[in-house]
Amino acid sequence: MIVANGPQALAALRRLTSTIPIVFVQVGDPVDAGFVASLAHPGGNITGFVSYEKTIAGKLLELLKEIAPDVSRVSVIITPDNATNALAAQVIDGIVASTGMQSTVAAVPDAAEIERTIDAIASNANGGLIVIGNPITNTHRELIAALAVRHRLPSVYQYRYFVTAGGLASYGPDVGDLFGQSASYVDRILKGEKPGDLPVQLPTKFELVINLKTAKALGLDVPLFLQQRADEVIE
Repeated sequence: MIVANGPQALAALRRLTSTIPIVFVQVGDPVDAGFVASLAHPGGNITGFVSYEKTIAGKLLELLKEIAPDVSRVSVIITPDNATNALAAQVIDGIVASTGMQSTVAAVPDAAEIERTIDAIASNANGGLIVIGNPITNTHRELIAALAVRHRLPSVYQYRYFVTAGGLASYGPDVGDLFGQSASYVDRILKGEKPGDLPVQLPTKFELVINLKTAKALGLDVPLFLQQRADEVIE
């Protein structure tokens, strides 16, 4: 059997086999992407663990405003042709519209476009970034974090590894926990259960991570209540 990390790996494997059992991790919406028939009854040879939950987008906006209350313009960085990213951006845009702030969405396909986009965002005052995880932003997380600090843009992210790469703060699923849970499905399938009978699981463990070193570089004073609430504070 195979454990697949992310939608690109899963899509490639799905084209190669319809019989070898596959357990995926870090896929946003496997139903919309056509990987499984439904979360409750995936069918076929694929099941796994989803890395996105619809409330995360709103919580990222809330986190940004708690850390940087002066932000009045929110830019959401996603990747092209990603339905989960587009949904997150739509949720944030709807919330922003009700607060009187402004929001924009930037779909970036590569490192060069990331740099051009963040340079443009920084040209106006009181801006902040929300970066949604995907293969492009994950790969270039160090570049995104460095550009945000260079331009003094408060930025929040979906995964801890953005913050360990120099990002300001993150809130989202504990990826390590998802991989840990996947081991239980691997065990059950190797003992004879069919992947199509094992429900796709939504994330259940979330983590808030804050980088105080980055906050200092941005001239931000992270509220004590947020530091106390965080699962991890990087100093």
